[in-house]
Amino acid sequence: MYINKKLIVIVGAGRGVGNNVAKKFGKNDFRVVLIARNQDSLNEYVQELSVEGIEAHAQVGDASSTESLTKAFEQITEKYGTIDVLVYNAAILQAGQPTSLKSETLMGHYQVDVASALHCVQQVLPNQLAQKEGTILFTGGGFALYPVAEFTAVSVGKAALRALAFTLAEELGNEGIFVGTVTIMGTVAPNTHFDPELIAEKYWEMYKNRKEHEIVYK
Repeated sequence: MYINKKLIVIVGAGRGVGNNVAKKFGKNDFRVVLIARNQDSLNEYVQELSVEGIEAHAQVGDASSTESLTKAFEQITEKYGTIDVLVYNAAILQAGQPTSLKSETLMGHYQVDVASALHCVQQVLPNQLAQKEGTILFTGGGFALYPVAEFTAVSVGKAALRALAFTLAEELGNEGIFVGTVTIMGTVAPNTHFDPELIAEKYWEMYKNRKEHEIVYK
């Protein structure tokens, strides 16, 4: 089991927000574990972070499957110990009007966008509660505040995720666990105001300050 460095686990690794958050925390002496479905992509991400002097590891996990996530977190905890920071960055970003959206499709979105976020929290919580310290951060979206018919499932998911963040923050606040969400009010893209590197700074700011439970990035 590893000691000294704090551990951040990011569910939903990718070259956007996920990997930039990994980079920000990694450069501040965190050990990083990335979770995503594709092992080849994970290997590339780990290599990219390693080149920058960041200790990074990969763990395959599917946000649509609680069984897959349970196994992933069991292996991470066994290898690296207590997870100090959890970032849930997974979501299904597909368009669709409400009247053309089947209930089964919506439930599939909800599993990835919301229910699996709660499941991941429940995987890290026992150890965080035992040490009376921990941080849980969600990647929110502007559709939570301003829903759009063309992106109904995303709007519903982000609204629910935001509610989950606030209710968790209320329940866990006195236990030393900080819960927050970064609500991104635009399309993430490099070399714009919504550059993922700039957005990643807000996750670090929230982790350090532990005051506001929501940062609206607009």
